Amino acid sequence: MRPQLHRYCARMTGSVIDGEDVLQEALLKAFEAAPGTEPLDNPEGWLFRIAHNSALDFLRRRARYNAAHADEDLDMIPALTSPVTERETVTASLGTFMRLPVAQRSAVILRDVLGYSVDEVCSIMCGSVAATKGALQRGRVRLRELAAEPDDVRPPELETAERARLTHYVERFNARDFESLRDMLADDVRLEMVNRTRRAGRRDVSEYFGRYAETSPWHCVPGFVDRRPAIIMFDPQDPSGPPRYFVLLDWENGSIVNIRDFLFAHYAIEGAELFTLDR
Repeated sequence: MRPQLHRYCARMTGSVIDGEDVLQEALLKAFEAAPGTEPLDNPEGWLFRIAHNSALDFLRRRARYNAAHADEDLDMIPALTSPVTERETVTASLGTFMRLPVAQRSAVILRDVLGYSVDEVCSIMCGSVAATKGALQRGRVRLRELAAEPDDVRPPELETAERARLTHYVERFNARDFESLRDMLADDVRLEMVNRTRRAGRRDVSEYFGRYAETSPWHCVPGFVDRRPAIIMFDPQDPSGPPRYFVLLDWENGSIVNIRDFLFAHYAIEGAELFTLDR
């Protein structure tokens, strides 16, 4: 269930990283709002409704919320339901989804990516059947137009100092020199093992590297995830295969102040825009 919720949140926000933030916010809201003893009639739909509203809140905060209320004649909009269209929808990049108005984006993701019925989409979006079908049809048309545009996405550039920090971390990790990595930690460093646990303080976070020392030697390269500097991790049993997950680092005054590791959230890399600096 969590991977499905993340797929929705990531496509609504345009980033697998922001999508995880929204997902965590939604799960917290669900925990706080859950009835004590009464069972929910449709817990899946209830969770998606909370995730949908959390995504809208996020978009408003980010000043990108721009709900569409177009008055097109629905009869003039072709209903695109061919297998080609469905395949284009499922494989569309997160950035492409972000170019759809919010209502269209939500309807297309819920119906064509996650497979919910129109009635279920209406319930999640709290909209009418006519409005939902209209948003869905318009979104499908627009996605097909966007899919026809040339893909000219260039990798971001890192400042020299930031590139050096990231590269040095990767070199020490691949050499399994975890003592050097511990030396990089700030005293007030924070760690989040996404979908598992959180720790704070140099002493507790230092144990994080000990667990990597005891496991198979994951191989990593510096790169970008959704245009954010990241450590991209590859399975040591399948070194030529696709990346499995990623790690985000925040630095302050040359020390690591925050680690966000997606080892236990492999679902988060699906659909991410990835660039590696070297391999």
